[in-house]
Amino acid sequence: MIIPVRRFAATCALSALGVALAACGAPGTPQAARPGQPASASAAPSRPPTLAPGPAGLTPVFTNGPRTPDKTVALTFDADMTADEGPRAADGEHFDNPRLIATLRAFKVPATVFMTGRWADEYPEEAKDIGQDPLFEIANHSYSHYAFTDNCYGLPTVPEDRMRADVEQAYTAFKKAGVRNAMPYFRFPGGCYDQKALRTLSSVGVTAVQWDVVSGDAFATDADAVARQVLQGVKPGSVVVMHCTRSAAPTTEEALRTIVPELRKQGYRFVKVSELIGTAAHPDH
Repeated sequence: MIIPVRRFAATCALSALGVALAACGAPGTPQAARPGQPASASAAPSRPPTLAPGPAGLTPVFTNGPRTPDKTVALTFDADMTADEGPRAADGEHFDNPRLIATLRAFKVPATVFMTGRWADEYPEEAKDIGQDPLFEIANHSYSHYAFTDNCYGLPTVPEDRMRADVEQAYTAFKKAGVRNAMPYFRFPGGCYDQKALRTLSSVGVTAVQWDVVSGDAFATDADAVARQVLQGVKPGSVVVMHCTRSAAPTTEEALRTIVPELRKQGYRFVKVSELIGTAAHPDH
């Protein structure tokens, strides 16, 4: 999900919709099924937490966790690669960022990686390595990284009758790479969605995950500016969107070296998205 800072304002209205729908995950409501599982299996304690469907059964949207005194924050990283970018990778462009993953490990920071299926196809060993590390969780960012709405930052558009297949194809790519426990969370490419997309994906059993803090790391050249933007935006329960692609977000790893120690100094605890969703769905637990 590559969004330059100057364009992020266009997604604010969408985030507002996400906040409204996220409220539907109230205590006592049934959880949606994990992709590939029957609805009755979702109540099992071993299943990752998800939000209940929104109005009229729409895919629920999660933007941030509760604003409680427990100062938690989830760092999320989009591992982007669009379906038609294979020739660029063949010419030497790097859509991965092993150094960033190594830094998260060195700092012992849990994180959620929203991965495209095309990225997993290109970097299967890295996908498997991330997926097998309990410090991380892998979630779905579509297979193609094509948009699920029109007019989404110039991305090609997935036809409505291909939306579900695109999400499921990503899960298939993860399994092929050796990722066995991909999470039932989905991030729309570009962060762009509408009622049609939410309705179309309702049968997949995913919770759509947005964010409330944009890092501004996409195409950024100033790591200090990225760090400042994150530190100024984080609140308890925040979801920060960053990127795990060297070519499109070259300063992210450097920015982390400022962000992580400073947030810990402020009393924040880093968590995966699954923990925030679990707290939002069951705030009394």
